[in-house]
Amino acid sequence: MEHPKDVGDRTTLAVMLALREHGYSVAVPFGENTRYDLVLDDGNRLLRIQCKTGRLRLGAVEFATASSYAHHPNERPTQRHYQGQVDHFAVYCRETGGVYLIPIGVLPLDRAYLRVEPPLNGQRKRIRYAKNYEIPRVDCVAADGRSEVVSAQGGPVSVGDLPIAFRAW
Repeated sequence: MEHPKDVGDRTTLAVMLALREHGYSVAVPFGENTRYDLVLDDGNRLLRIQCKTGRLRLGAVEFATASSYAHHPNERPTQRHYQGQVDHFAVYCRETGGVYLIPIGVLPLDRAYLRVEPPLNGQRKRIRYAKNYEIPRVDCVAADGRSEVVSAQGGPVSVGDLPIAFRAW
């Protein structure tokens, strides 16, 4: 099983590449104690971006919109939301190859879903469709069969001990 830090690093790299391919400037804050992972410059303002890994489940990309502190001893509360601390979530889903940029104000405080396929029950109201938030896709395939991140130039990038390479399309 992959270490969660490696999964998060791959997600952040995929998001950075997709944002750059979409024409945004991206900065990384110094240190580990910020509530946001990236700063996006859209030419008019700076936006705080929290990167999240999404997983395809039952036709939707599912991702957390709160941090879990359940693993910390004596930590209360066990979850912290990001309201007022980030402007957007950027979600990378390896199964779809999609990177999605979603304003925090349209999301619930704990967990969110972006529909990739139409709901089986025919529901049409209060659905967030992934296609409405998608920016360039990223292809991640490792030489050894594991996930890989490819730079825009096609060269490998290193995340932990895993040589990776991203390709935007």
